[in-house]
Amino acid sequence: MTAHTENEIVIRAPFDLVWERTNDVEHWPELFSEYSAAEILEREGDRVRFRLTMHPDRDGNVWSWVSERHADRAARTVTARRIETGPFAHMDIRWTYEEVSGGTRMRWVQDFAMKPEAPVDDAWMRANIERNSKVQMALIRDRIEALGPAGR
Repeated sequence: MTAHTENEIVIRAPFDLVWERTNDVEHWPELFSEYSAAEILEREGDRVRFRLTMHPDRDGNVWSWVSERHADRAARTVTARRIETGPFAHMDIRWTYEEVSGGTRMRWVQDFAMKPEAPVDDAWMRANIERNSKVQMALIRDRIEALGPAGR
């Protein structure tokens, strides 16, 4: 079984700026509030493999994993998956971008399943991802919009 989430937000900024900022993985700790570090491990063309490290959770645990992203600017899509899955059996994410009146719509579709031995089940993680995606998307929107159209 696979759990599924879909979230989107409109960012009042041109596509080029939204694309550049949200695909600049090295600077994700400045864009997302949950990451303390993003380390590029390998880059080849439009594919990047990287390690994300989160800020410590309430119990002091620091979570880290390796993911891979394939960006297709012409199609305005990014597909990503966790390489080191941790408690997930799999985690796949698709980002899409669409120019709309007033800005750029950014959409995240996530499909995943938790391992049977994970400390939480699919339903718990789905609710957590839904909640957190809304927070992170709003933060990304606010940070990109604060740059202004020129992307200062």
